[in-house]
Amino acid sequence: MSLLAISEAADRLGVSTRQVQHLVARGELRQVARGVLDETSVERLAAVRGGSHKRAWSEATAWGAVAILSGADAEWMGESQRSRLKGRLRAMSAAVLVERARERADVTRYAAHSSTGQYLEAELVYAADVAGRLGLAQANNIDGYLAVGDVLGLVSRHGLIRDDEGRVTLRATAMDLDVVRDLSQRSVVLGALDLAESLDVRERRAGIDALDRVLEAFRG
Repeated sequence: MSLLAISEAADRLGVSTRQVQHLVARGELRQVARGVLDETSVERLAAVRGGSHKRAWSEATAWGAVAILSGADAEWMGESQRSRLKGRLRAMSAAVLVERARERADVTRYAAHSSTGQYLEAELVYAADVAGRLGLAQANNIDGYLAVGDVLGLVSRHGLIRDDEGRVTLRATAMDLDVVRDLSQRSVVLGALDLAESLDVRERRAGIDALDRVLEAFRG
């Protein structure tokens, strides 16, 4: 594990040390000891934010954007909210969408035994074969959504160990998982957003390119 002092993280993110502490409190950065952060968590946030410091959307709005771009109704939002969001999406780049939609779930990564994958997949909602549909080789990683209240039980049952470089990514959300499952199957939008948050250059590029195509079609 590589470590960074809070002051170093602030320099890398282009924010103040107070803002870094706020990001730690919100769970967007991982503090491993007093005044010391996991460098990987800083790199991931820097990749998602792309140098911008705009406030992320609320969870409900982020899922609304996924729904609208996937051709769903986003029924949890009011009509005027949906209309305003559609206008923003028409003027938005993929990179900005990734940054603004990052609060759709609380993302935590873990190390796991090699035999755990098949059991974890049965308990998670994930975007099936999006990587393959976007021309990427199938990775030996587990990446899926689950309800916020189910995280601790799943981690305990499967002996997961917190590790920001681990192969298991859990995305905890308060959104109805039936909605998440529907959106994951409707289009590549949700899976592309997940890929666009990766530190792997090819995965991130594939996710951004797919979202650019979706946004272009939405504007058209």
